[in-house]
Amino acid sequence: MVTVEGYGKINLTLDILGMRSDGFHEVAMVMQSLALSDTLHMERTAGKISLVHDREGLESDERNLAWRAAALVKERYGIKGGAKIRLKKRIPIAAGLAGGSADAAAALRAMTRLYEIDATEEELCALGAELGSDIPFSLMGGTMLATGRGELLRSLPAVPHFYVVLAKPPISISTPWAYRTYDEKGTDRHPDNAAMEAALQAKDPRAIARLLCNALERVSIGEHPVIQGYKDRMLGAGALAAMMSGSGPTVFALSETREQAEKIRDAFADTRGAEVYLTETRGPVQ
Repeated sequence: MVTVEGYGKINLTLDILGMRSDGFHEVAMVMQSLALSDTLHMERTAGKISLVHDREGLESDERNLAWRAAALVKERYGIKGGAKIRLKKRIPIAAGLAGGSADAAAALRAMTRLYEIDATEEELCALGAELGSDIPFSLMGGTMLATGRGELLRSLPAVPHFYVVLAKPPISISTPWAYRTYDEKGTDRHPDNAAMEAALQAKDPRAIARLLCNALERVSIGEHPVIQGYKDRMLGAGALAAMMSGSGPTVFALSETREQAEKIRDAFADTRGAEVYLTETRGPVQ
C-alpha cells in the first residue's frame, strides 16, 4: 500500500487572454499550493480500479478524476493488475480549489509508486494534462505562473508564509458557465502578473495582497452577491486581502498571523451553510 497527499490551491491572480483554437481559454494565472489536503491510500489488487471515499455527492467511478488517473497509468504502462483507492476528502468539492485535480495528481503518483514505474515528473505532468488543466500544477505545487490552458508552468519565487482562511458558500458555480459568461460580459479588472512576480521576488506580503486579482470575480459575484459578502466579512475581520479562488465560489483571506486568521474564521461561526477552513500556504510537492 502507498499513501499520497493531494494539496488544494488558490489563485493569487487569474487572467483570461482569449479563446484558443482548441476551444479552451488562454489563461495566465499565479497559483499557490495550500496545506489543506486530501489523503489517498492505494493498494494493489488482481482486478480493476475501484474507489471508495467519505464525501457525499462525489462520484466513485470513471467520472472521478482520481479513478481516471489510476486507469490512465494502468492503460499507458500496460499494467495487468488493478488498484483499490481509499480517499479521505478534506478539500471541499466544486469549490475553485482544485480538489479533483489534487486527487488525480495523488493517484498518478500513487499508481506509479505502487507498480514501481520509473516515470519522470514531466511524464506525469503530460499524463495529468490529458485529464485536466490544473493537474500538472497539483503534481508540482508551490508558487507558479500557469499559462496556456493552465498546464504550462513556470516556477516563481516562493510566496511569503500566509495563513489562509477559506469560506465556501452553499452555492455551486459551473466553470464552463463562468467562462462563457465572461466571454459575454468581460471585466474591467485584469491582474498585473509581472508586478505580482516582482512582489513575490521582494517577499512583500502587502504588495502581494494589493495585487490579488481574479478576472472571473465580476461574473461570479454578479450572479452570486454572497461572494462579495464573504469578502467584505473577511476584510472587516482584519484580513490582509480577500478574493475568490478560480471560478468560485470559495473566497479566501490572507493573514500574516494565526491569531488574525482565527478571528477571520470565527467571523463565519454563525453563517448557515458555510464551509470554513483555516490552512496555510506551502511549498512544492515533494
